[in-house]
Amino acid sequence: MVAPAVPEITEEVLHESIDARTDSLIALRELGPPDLVHLLRQPVRNPGKHIGVYHHVTGVDASSSASLAAYINTLTYREHGQPATTKIVEGLYCCYNAFSRLDMRVHVTIPGTVESYCVDERGEKKKTTDELWLETYLCSVLRAYSYADDGSGETIRKIMGVRRFNPVTNTETEHKFLSAAEQLFFKGWQLGSDAVVQVPTTVSNHLTAGLLKYFHTTGRYASGVNLFEKLRTQNVEVSSLLAKVLFMGNEEVDAVRVLHEALKESPMDYVMLDTQAEFLLKKAETAATPEQREERLRMALGCADRSTIAAPSEFGTWARLAQVYVAMEDWENALTILNSCPMFNYQDKDAPVMPEPKDIYLPTLPETRLDEIDSEPEARYSEQIDPSLLNLRAANYRGTFKQAYSLLTEMTAKIGWDQLLKIRSNVFVMEDEYRNERQEPVSYPTKRNASTDALRGTPDLPPTNGDATDDEVTGKDEVASEKSKQDDADSANTSNLTTNGQTNDNLERPSSAVDPGDVKKSDGENGSNEDGHLSRLNNKRLCERWLDSLFMVLYEDLRVYTIWRTQMAQYRAQSMQYKKSAEEWELLGSLAERLQHTDEAVEAYRACLSQRFSPKALSGILKVFEKNKNTRETVAATIRLVTWQYRWYSEFSPELLHTIRTLIEDEGAVKVRSIIQATNLPQNVLDLTHHYAALCATFRSSGTDG
Repeated sequence: MVAPAVPEITEEVLHESIDARTDSLIALRELGPPDLVHLLRQPVRNPGKHIGVYHHVTGVDASSSASLAAYINTLTYREHGQPATTKIVEGLYCCYNAFSRLDMRVHVTIPGTVESYCVDERGEKKKTTDELWLETYLCSVLRAYSYADDGSGETIRKIMGVRRFNPVTNTETEHKFLSAAEQLFFKGWQLGSDAVVQVPTTVSNHLTAGLLKYFHTTGRYASGVNLFEKLRTQNVEVSSLLAKVLFMGNEEVDAVRVLHEALKESPMDYVMLDTQAEFLLKKAETAATPEQREERLRMALGCADRSTIAAPSEFGTWARLAQVYVAMEDWENALTILNSCPMFNYQDKDAPVMPEPKDIYLPTLPETRLDEIDSEPEARYSEQIDPSLLNLRAANYRGTFKQAYSLLTEMTAKIGWDQLLKIRSNVFVMEDEYRNERQEPVSYPTKRNASTDALRGTPDLPPTNGDATDDEVTGKDEVASEKSKQDDADSANTSNLTTNGQTNDNLERPSSAVDPGDVKKSDGENGSNEDGHLSRLNNKRLCERWLDSLFMVLYEDLRVYTIWRTQMAQYRAQSMQYKKSAEEWELLGSLAERLQHTDEAVEAYRACLSQRFSPKALSGILKVFEKNKNTRETVAATIRLVTWQYRWYSEFSPELLHTIRTLIEDEGAVKVRSIIQATNLPQNVLDLTHHYAALCATFRSSGTDG
């Protein structure tokens, strides 16, 4: 298998990329940025001059200085038959150790010596040790999985010029990875955790997330069971991870037994309770009878409710409880619990912050040549985009806000916008009610909980949002301002989305709910600390300002979506073609997918693909192909996505590998290889996908032995 091409970014000032990386070490909060490879090039005809170039990489074996030096040596042989105008005389490989917060560095002189050292947050040099290399190796594998692209291209586009390799390609490297994970398992909390986990724990951190993603991707469940069986003898909390792997492998009876025994010993372990609730929710979806579904949901409710008591500050426990209520169609409780979710800042993955480059070279290998993919960049650059589609804030949600918004859209998809607004006004104190009732006395219930605490006047929360901007969490004044601005902008926005002067914008804009900050403000104005103005509203909640903002954002999504669908219907009725640019179709597909209108999303994504290639659109359609078991369409989409990834220097996407593995499990390796080979595409392109299938055979995945 040929390696991806090597992108090169040329420095304006020699070594400025290394200096920038050193300066950024103190600000790193996650697993660290991709590895940096800096090369010193010397023109053949001018030996006294040096040119600094660099690229980034993930998935390279970082277990020793020798393995990193070997990677640099491979770069010296990459020119294929072309007379070299420069030669590499030095190389520096930088790989971040997130455990010890050190940047491990290997300096290679060609020809000559290899020197390894590490740099701390202050930029001071230190000696390396075997323990530090073990930590560095494990971090590099976790980065390769965590920072890999999911097929949509969004991760690839975030950082320019990153080569992505598969860090675990056979059972031997798997043993090496799992051995390192076992040795460092109980230090995993030091790495931090996913954006939706407030406090990293032994079983909720980047290490455990990486391990679970590895087992999910490769199907190596037996290896996962062996690892967690050993680790749970040291800590019963690991039982939740063991159960998750058993569930992945469809060993449901064993998984339930593991959870049952572990919860006897640790009855308030919130991860185990949440794992039970998640399992029961899935079983409710496949229940044979309504009675069976109701029973399973009732049990899921008990587990989810108990997990919120065990971990009241974790978003995931409250979100799961809201999810159960949605499944039970108990909309008022679902909205109440959603309002109780603790929200916190989204911490994005560490990314390199580099100076403006002097030059950028992004080569293409002949093996990745495919006309429909090669023409994509030029087509994207020339497209016009409707501003109203670009300004939909929900598209930028991440972390807790993205999940909360997903729950809100699920409710809307099931009961409709009008009904959601009615439930909202039943649950929360609305602005007009507050104005009318604020002067009347109030008596409060003595029982307090996360949902009703706000009635006593909770302190203002610190600014929190899903994308580190002020847009996602809107204060009361901002919501009011937004409403007045919206009145002025409605006609302009509508005209942007219409071409024939007709609209069907009949969505009711949500009136603002009262938040705790307003209650406290009015108390101050009245000179009273007593909440004596909510007499008839004491059984209602005060809506958190972030949730109030989500309703406004959802309204905007639904408004644009409704106009789009109305226009489509009008054009079809007149036998006219509805025209949008490929980028606009991609955004409309994303909008429909966000609102959980799958058929409409596929329709928009297909319209996008009819004009140009789009990895985001194709990966959106691929999800539907996989769900509907459309084997040939799944293979055709996967081949193109694998090729696009490889074109941009990525030979490894866990999601695409999982897709191929699942196909082979369902259809058998022989049939899948035959379908790949029968596709009317160049052989060099087909070989890239054959490589993924070969990985499944190496790991002896189910279906590869027939």
